[in-house]
Amino acid sequence: MSTTPVATPEEPGDGNEPRKATRPRGDGGLRWSESRQRWIAEITVGYTPAGKRIVRSASDKHKSRALKKLQQKLRDREDGLPSEDTRYTVAQAVENWLEYGLPDRDKNTVKNRTSLARNHVIPDLGARKLRELSADDVDRWLARKAKTHSTKTLKEMHSILKRAVARAQARDKVKRNVALLCEVPRGKGGRPSKSLSFKQAVALLEAAEASGEADMHTYVVLSLLTGARTEELRALRWSHVVAYHDERESWLPVDEAGWKHREFAKYVWRSVRRGGDTKTEKSRRSLKLPARCVQALHDLYSAQGGAHMDAGGAFPLPSDRFVFPDPDGGERDAMNVLRGFRRVAERAGLTPEDWTPRELRHSFVSLLSDNGMPTENIARLVGHSSTRVTETIYRHELRPVLEDGATEMDRIFPGVISDR
Repeated sequence: MSTTPVATPEEPGDGNEPRKATRPRGDGGLRWSESRQRWIAEITVGYTPAGKRIVRSASDKHKSRALKKLQQKLRDREDGLPSEDTRYTVAQAVENWLEYGLPDRDKNTVKNRTSLARNHVIPDLGARKLRELSADDVDRWLARKAKTHSTKTLKEMHSILKRAVARAQARDKVKRNVALLCEVPRGKGGRPSKSLSFKQAVALLEAAEASGEADMHTYVVLSLLTGARTEELRALRWSHVVAYHDERESWLPVDEAGWKHREFAKYVWRSVRRGGDTKTEKSRRSLKLPARCVQALHDLYSAQGGAHMDAGGAFPLPSDRFVFPDPDGGERDAMNVLRGFRRVAERAGLTPEDWTPRELRHSFVSLLSDNGMPTENIARLVGHSSTRVTETIYRHELRPVLEDGATEMDRIFPGVISDR
């Protein structure tokens, strides 16, 4: 009977034994951490510009669950998906956006966004791991805020979260932006806009003139009689206050032309916004000045020139100086204007806390509309891109302009409105 030869095991150490398979470098690993008493799963997802490894990790008390987390990270890498940073929080994402995501923004915008982020977004959502943040979390947060804040403020808060998560998403900290899945609810009604009546406007002008503050008097007159925005007036320079020189047939700055002319204008070409641009292209406009504005500007010009000489000024004042400067000659702060305006409002018999400088612009629109000026002309004067913008923003100040039908029907069917 034939026998089949049986293979004899190789002697140990002869160099022919099979080599144990090893995990390729970067495929991740699983290890036990004695100090943390947890299983740690780690995977290399890339390298920094300096060549340092970028490692993503996950942990669990149970080995099987830690292994599943490692396998999920490996699958994500194979599918070309980012491997989320499991420890990255909403607070870290928002702080990163505040530091790097607001380039070339106006300082007031940065201040406002920082305040909203650190007073509302981070305290409420900051401790949450970004990868665990859900759309339901965001919806509940916005619903709570809607009880105490206006719709505009809610939109700004939502925008901060949305942009912060988008920045984190672009840097592989999270796979999706749940803030994009959420709608902003309607918040509390904002402070209603209002305008001065003709009687109140007259009282305010008289109080401004009697205040003894030439700069605030001029500010109130220009704002009420030309409708310029507060950021446009604070940026106004004397080089943009011009007079028409008949002999030279051109508009010249008052520093050059003097004040003995019949027509004056101001160029509303700049604002205190970042970069100095106006709000929109249509906001860049040239406005002829009413006589009352010219007189107020002349008085302020003389007062500033006298103050310069009293201070021992030996050289002419620069032509690009501010019309409404701060004490150091720089750009005046908005709060400084607000305080000065409220002093005048109180002298005029108004409740100071109920009024702000921007409502002088609302009053400008209302007074022109009440006196029959078409909305198209008002839109051009206030620098709006269309009448739709004017009708939307100043709908309470504009009187009804579609009167033709009512007028004709009153002629056809005469009637009298009885006393009630």
